[in-house]
Amino acid sequence: MADLSSRGTASPALAGAEARSRPALPLAIPVLVLVALAACLLFLTLGARGDWSFVLTLRGGRLAAMVIVAHAVAVSTVVFQTIAGNRILTPSIMGFDALYALIQTVLVFLAGAAFAATLDPRVLFVGEVAALVVFAGLLYGTLLSAGARDLHRLLLVGIILGVLFRSLAGLLQRLIDPNEFVVLQDRLYASFGAVPPGLLAVSAAIVLAASLAVWRLRRVLDVLALGRERSIALGVDHRRLVFLVLALVAVLVSVSTALVGPVTFFGLLVAALATSLVGGRSHALLLPAASLVAIVCIVGGQTILERLLGFDGALGMVVEFVGGLVFLALLLRKGIA
Repeated sequence: MADLSSRGTASPALAGAEARSRPALPLAIPVLVLVALAACLLFLTLGARGDWSFVLTLRGGRLAAMVIVAHAVAVSTVVFQTIAGNRILTPSIMGFDALYALIQTVLVFLAGAAFAATLDPRVLFVGEVAALVVFAGLLYGTLLSAGARDLHRLLLVGIILGVLFRSLAGLLQRLIDPNEFVVLQDRLYASFGAVPPGLLAVSAAIVLAASLAVWRLRRVLDVLALGRERSIALGVDHRRLVFLVLALVAVLVSVSTALVGPVTFFGLLVAALATSLVGGRSHALLLPAASLVAIVCIVGGQTILERLLGFDGALGMVVEFVGGLVFLALLLRKGIA
């Protein structure tokens, strides 16, 4: 009787807790969809004058670039945090941003700013994506081989290589002519200016393919979030799936970085906001929520910066500042949990 009584008292409490938590999860996604659509509409129409076909074409290209980058950064960060088991890490810890800065620095140092400015953007984009993907392939293939499956070792080596790339880039930047350094510095910050339509189409296709692959793994990611030992006990091929997911992360980060430049703390910012909105670790909710939050932040931030405040500064600087504050807040509040 006591057992039945205890069950009877526990069940309503549990049911009440579930009833209170369930409505918040599905409602967050439609609200984010509406806010994201409103931000996109305001960016396209706010303050527009003259020929609408020209305005919509120009702004539409920039909007497409922002949406592609926002989605790629958000998805890659959420997935990377799941694999790493840490909510204050981003894929930039693997050295992608530092390698991008080194590529830009070497290009200006060897060929000059004039050559870098006249270089075909498609050639530069393909070269940067190829370099970043090859770097990730060599790193993952070496440290996730059969004899070295320690993910923490992979993260540590990525941090060390990132420091090496930044040091080399810093050394070359001190040797560059000051006038050329001004051009280089502008290329090292994320810029959502006009992007060639050809690059938009290629980037969208690559990001869409990688995103579909990640979405098909959403239930497996829920299992991987439990940790290596538990996921293996549940029948998951942990090593193979970690390698596959990290490869998809490398593709998403490489495309977004080569398209507009590095955004180090942006993924951390949107992942933290998405987690606080939908709660839990269900990737079926977390992935779309992070993507929508990223779109709202980038498109909405660019709209406010350009249309309302009249600033021409790069949104990436503001994003890095706010993202850095979020990183410090998470570090102080949760440590490395």
